[in-house]
Formats: sequence, C-alpha cells, structure tokens
Amino acid sequence: MFGVFKRLFKVAQSEAHSAVDKLEDPIRLTEQGIRDLKKDLETGLKSLAEVKALTIGLKKEQSEKKQIAADYERKAMLLIEKGQKGGISPEDADRLAGEALVKKEAASTQAVAVSQNLGNQDKMVAQMEANVRNLKSQISAWENELTTLRARSKVASATKKLNQQLAKVGSNSTIEMLEKMKTKVQEDEALAESYGEMASVETSVDMEINNALEGGVNPAASDSLAELKKKMGLNK
Repeated sequence: MFGVFKRLFKVAQSEAHSAVDKLEDPIRLTEQGIRDLKKDLETGLKSLAEVKALTIGLKKEQSEKKQIAADYERKAMLLIEKGQKGGISPEDADRLAGEALVKKEAASTQAVAVSQNLGNQDKMVAQMEANVRNLKSQISAWENELTTLRARSKVASATKKLNQQLAKVGSNSTIEMLEKMKTKVQEDEALAESYGEMASVETSVDMEINNALEGGVNPAASDSLAELKKKMGLNK
C-alpha cells in the first residue's frame, strides 16, 4: 500500500521539478503537492481502518474456534465419565467422545489457521501504521517548509523589485538622460544671460540717442562737476 504512496509522491516530485524548471510558481506547486499527500494519507487511513477491521474479525474468529475446541474436549471428557458411571454404555461413550474429539481437532486446526492469518494481518497493520506515521511526518515537515518558503519568497520578491529599481537608477541610459538634462539647463541659462546682455546694450544706445537729442549732458550734473573741480583747485 505504501509503495503506491511512494510512487504517487515520486510522480508528484517529478512533475513539480519539471514545472519548477519551467519557472512556474514553486509556492503553488508545493501547496498542491501537500494537498496530494493529504489525499494519499486519507486513502491510507481508510485502508488501515479496513485492515484493522479484518484483524478484529480474525481475532474474534480465533477466540470462537478455540472456545469450540475447548467445549468439544470438555464434552468428550463428560461422555467418558458418564460411560464409566453407567449413564450410557461404555461403547457409546467412547464412540461419542471420539466424535467430539474429531470436532475438537477440526476447531483447533481452524484456530491455528486463523492464528497464522492473524499474525500476517498484524504485521501488515504494523507496517501500514508505520507508513502512515511516516507520511504524516512528511506532510508536517512540508507544511513547515511551506511556511518558510512563503516568507523567503516574499523577501526574495521584495529584494528583486528593489534591486531592479536600483539597477534602473544606476543604468547608463538614466545617467545619460540626467547629463543631457543638466546640459540643457546650462544652455538655457547661457541663452537667458545672452538675451539679457543684448537687451542691456540696446537700452544704453537708446539713452545716448535721447540725451543727444535733449541737449547733451544734464545741466545740474555739469554745474556740480564744475563746482567740484573749483573746490579741488583745478579750475583756472
């Protein structure tokens, strides 16, 4: 029976390995494998219960056969005693006692046969119980492993996403884009400064033209300048 379990488990393992090689979800496959093992365990427990029921029936039959054999032996002894006491003729007593002993031997033979079958059944039950215990242990171990796999999978997934983001940030294409943006800003700043200088030049020219048309230098400024030169002793 457990050989069937082992074959089923091997098939499940083979399919799981093949699927993992194809990059399928290992967590989902592990969960399915555990469900399959639990179905195998359910089948095993049902078979074990059936075998135990047969064992109980054999034990009952063995006990009955032994009791029948003991009863016939007791009857044979009573017949002999009755023949000796004159209750029946010694010939009849011996004949009937002999018949009782034949039945006793038949029952004893049947009891021995049942006992042999019972021994085989007991061995089978013991083996099946060991296999069931082993299967339960395997299921428990894989359930614990699944808990660990789920945690590891979450960490691996988060780490993978983080590393992917970091890889994108550190990629040459991104750096090149940032350098281009920096250059573009510098070019825009230089162009703005150039336009500013051009605007300043145009304003200065306009001021000179307007001053010339209005009569030259500002009189107030000219008077102040003359006064300053006089104070310095420069006017002659």
